Amino acid sequence: MLKGCCNCGEVTFEVNCDVSDIYFCHCSICRRATGSNGVAVVVVNREDFSWLSGEHLIKTWTKPAHDWQTSFCTDCGSSLPGKNDETRMYIPAGLLPNGNLTVAHHIWVGSKADWDRIGDSGKQHLNGFEG
Repeated sequence: MLKGCCNCGEVTFEVNCDVSDIYFCHCSICRRATGSNGVAVVVVNREDFSWLSGEHLIKTWTKPAHDWQTSFCTDCGSSLPGKNDETRMYIPAGLLPNGNLTVAHHIWVGSKADWDRIGDSGKQHLNGFEG
């Protein structure tokens, strides 16, 4: 079991499964959402994820005409876990304790910023994750 939290510690959650693979998204939506070269997340089944505290502090924004959404703590602004699809949650990797996490996949590499240089051995996918 892993526990994670935002910067102020008010929003907390736990994951009841092993996680190791980080998916790093380089798309323009994730770049704008983070103000950096993208977002690093782990993906877990919803039944393996639970909020422990602070749900009332979560604000979620959904991009119009898309299914894409991002959530953050209204106290400290930290990015928070959210809906990946109907059965899975994404968790920003920086919210989890250091451990066995490794960047396994870079997705939407075809739309990464010109200045972004990928320097690890994660498999690169031009578009979304193919498998």
